Amino acid sequence: MKHVFLCSAALAVVALAACGDKAPVEQATEIVKIDEVKVERTPTKTAYFGDLHIHTKNSFDAFIVGTRTTADDAYRFAQGQAIDNGAGKDIQLSGVPLDFYGVSDHGEYMGVVAAMRDKDNPISKTKTAQSIFGLMAGSREARREAFIEIGTTIVTGEEIEDIYDRDFIDSAWAENVAAAEKHNQPGTFTTFAAYEFTAMSIVGENVENTGAINLHRNVIFKDQAPSRLFTTLDSPNPEDLWDWMNQQRESGVEVIAIPHNSNGSNGQMFDIRQRDGSDITKAYATNRMLNEPIVEISQVKGTSETHPLLSPNDEWAGHELYDVLVGTPVKSEVVPGSFVRPTLGVGLKIAGEIDANPYQFGVIGSTDAHVSASSLNEESFFGKFSSDLEIETRKSIPPNGAKTWDQNNTDEDLVTASAQYAAAGLAGVWAEANTREYLFESMQAKEVFATSGPRIRVRFFASDRFDAGILDDPNMVQKAYDTGVPMGGVLPLSDSAPDFLVWAMQDGDGAPLQRAQVIKVTAEGEQVYDAVCADGSEPESTTRRCRDNGARVDLSTCKTSGAGASELKTLWQDPDWKAEQAASYYVRVLENPKCRWSTWDAVRNGTPPNPSMDSVLQDRAWSSPIWVQ
Repeated sequence: MKHVFLCSAALAVVALAACGDKAPVEQATEIVKIDEVKVERTPTKTAYFGDLHIHTKNSFDAFIVGTRTTADDAYRFAQGQAIDNGAGKDIQLSGVPLDFYGVSDHGEYMGVVAAMRDKDNPISKTKTAQSIFGLMAGSREARREAFIEIGTTIVTGEEIEDIYDRDFIDSAWAENVAAAEKHNQPGTFTTFAAYEFTAMSIVGENVENTGAINLHRNVIFKDQAPSRLFTTLDSPNPEDLWDWMNQQRESGVEVIAIPHNSNGSNGQMFDIRQRDGSDITKAYATNRMLNEPIVEISQVKGTSETHPLLSPNDEWAGHELYDVLVGTPVKSEVVPGSFVRPTLGVGLKIAGEIDANPYQFGVIGSTDAHVSASSLNEESFFGKFSSDLEIETRKSIPPNGAKTWDQNNTDEDLVTASAQYAAAGLAGVWAEANTREYLFESMQAKEVFATSGPRIRVRFFASDRFDAGILDDPNMVQKAYDTGVPMGGVLPLSDSAPDFLVWAMQDGDGAPLQRAQVIKVTAEGEQVYDAVCADGSEPESTTRRCRDNGARVDLSTCKTSGAGASELKTLWQDPDWKAEQAASYYVRVLENPKCRWSTWDAVRNGTPPNPSMDSVLQDRAWSSPIWVQ
């Protein structure tokens, strides 16, 4: 390690500012015009935070469970206003307004279920609508079966003809696009037209009983959107989606797709073969990375970084695991193709064989909230659906008024979704300005990062010739760009180990930072290194870990104690460098421990936390990788 820089958590956190007696780092800015609006542009880039995975009443599964808010409501929420969660309770964003937002309703049957209940809409007169909402609707079980039939057709690609009104679906999509246009404010708040391509693979023969494998993608448009979407009712094969996206691009419509919840894909999201079972080709790898340059690593349905069974030497691999398939109690398979970290190694192995890497992706977070609103804070977590505020579904306090947990009231098999949900995640983008153009270009370039909820900022550069004094240089960031590559970039292999510049900054409203780690992945395996310790000490040479910083949580009050840092910064070199070995490196930043949302529920109830749930967690941020190859 060449040099370490850190600041006490007691000091104020300022974006891209130094600590102590040092003056703030100056960033050159210039004024540019975007859509006739003057926007301040920063060439060394600023961190912008947002959510690109939000559902409103136009999503079939959101309307079914009570969501009545629109895309317009979603954008108002992101800008700090309170909205109804669908159960008559106001919900509001934790912290200051977000910088960007994208409503991504399911493209399949978009707006149709809401129309089925609207007596003025012809769709409400269809046989399917009448079986669910009409005067002659059947029993609760019969209605449930009808809803399951809708979900099943999304999996199979075989639409229900009487409610599959393409013109109406087009109109619902047009409403979402219009809302994005209405709320887009270049330089202040950016919106993206988006939708979800809800691809799934059936497990077994009956979707209801055996679940389905998640292959969903959020499709994000830059500044133009088509009038008609490509959904799984056109084809459930993601490779066909990419072909459609290529056609859009040829017509001038810039677009990317973002896979999510690979943790529930049974290895199929990042498979070692193409969908038809054939070997991955260079053309496939190139096409995939053109269309899917980034993936969602953290959201309400768990973290897809890695798993303790895949990373047994990583003490922090068990963060917010969601271990069932979507919507069912069926356990998902823990295999490399379901998680980001081992997939980075698989991608390097494939690249060595075909000279192209199908998994050279960056990472973001988002929530997948179905109440038009991002729930990112442990203390005030309101969940994914409107029912997630009902204490019975959260399973965070003893049932029936009990004051303690025992074998009779502890649920050892927490298959209820609410109990497994996480207050996560958030997308971070390093961009020159808060506009569609600059944010989208940074996403394409993979200069993006993810957090599990807090607005932690992380920067990551690599070079074979960083100056030893760069950390103290007021023009550090500019010099890092001039002489190195940022996250998402590729550094050519050389005879000597490269320098990695790691810089992490605390969320001003969050917990202090405990450590910043560099995670190395090769075709042969992985290694986790602590790069910066909050107390300023060096990681122990044999374990490569920081010493315990004494951070603790009082589970009876959720009060925290212990030292931490507001900023961590270092130049780091790989102690196990091999000049002939291609590798990917990324940064993971850990906060001090805090109470999980379920423990906050227990504290407010005056009861102990549910012993079947994690009581505390360490929120975190992940940079996109840098590839040395």
